[in-house]
Amino acid sequence: MVVDGTLPDSITAAARALRAGALVGLPTETVYGLAADAGNDAAVAQIFAAKGRPSDHPLIVHVADASGMAHFAREVPAFAQALVDAFWPGPLTLILPRLAGVATAATGGQGSVGLRCPAHPVAQALLRACASSDPALGGAPVWGVAAPSANRFGRVSPTTAAHVQAELGDALLVLDGGACAVGIESTIIDCTRGVPVLLRPGAITRDQIAAACGLRPLSKEELPAHTPRASGTLLTHYAPSAKVRLMDAKALQAGLDVLGQDAAHLAVYARASLHSASGGVLLRRMPTDAATAATELFAALRSFDDAGVRLIWIETPPDTPDWEGVRDRLQRAAA
Repeated sequence: MVVDGTLPDSITAAARALRAGALVGLPTETVYGLAADAGNDAAVAQIFAAKGRPSDHPLIVHVADASGMAHFAREVPAFAQALVDAFWPGPLTLILPRLAGVATAATGGQGSVGLRCPAHPVAQALLRACASSDPALGGAPVWGVAAPSANRFGRVSPTTAAHVQAELGDALLVLDGGACAVGIESTIIDCTRGVPVLLRPGAITRDQIAAACGLRPLSKEELPAHTPRASGTLLTHYAPSAKVRLMDAKALQAGLDVLGQDAAHLAVYARASLHSASGGVLLRRMPTDAATAATELFAALRSFDDAGVRLIWIETPPDTPDWEGVRDRLQRAAA
């Protein structure tokens, strides 16, 4: 059931559901999440079951503000605090040492926990309601919600409430907060090894991380030992049903020319202006700036699946810092 997430009654109903151990579809500025009380292992188990996600693949815990870290993190290094001060609320997840005995299921049993403070007003309203001491909400306060993307594991992330409903069915309570403004998942920075390590790129870039905390984020390859498992970092992820191939604009046009009028069941998503002699090719222009491309990426991939194509050709994104998040998602979709 999709409800207007801006209405107080909707927030109250969702908070009651979460405090009672149920699941809720939650809008954030990145993508829609499938939320459960992060401190309730039985509730979190429902997320893994609904998504078909391996139970050892950690979930990100969402908190209302920086004070929420104290309920889950054993320590917050100075550089991590600087990142919190600079980017929370916002699309940044920090991997921190976990307090013993909390969020065990949500973290896949690891000694670390991924924490994020989302900026979306509906997410903020729900997180504040969950943590409220209001007895009318029933149950104990919920200090954070585990909320991976609200889709089947490995598939395209949802950026509208309708996407969530299509993926997970009508029975799930989904707060409609409109289309997600960022459109790809949060940047993930590991803060457990003394220096920032980029585990997943997103809207917040390496340069922004370095400017905020004074340390250049290392890549996983530069510091491979003891890298924690983290959401969205598997080789294959974010994949539509159709097969995805990445090519430069010249190769795309050459392929269309070779197929000619016989091309069918094919979608092409490119920044370049391309043409096809076939009416069986779905041509769509990709935005030329990275932020706009990120915002519409997952919706575009879903639309191609809805159109019934079997193959999606995509122009490879530029090898520049601002495109790193989009490039990462497409490389995993094509893997």
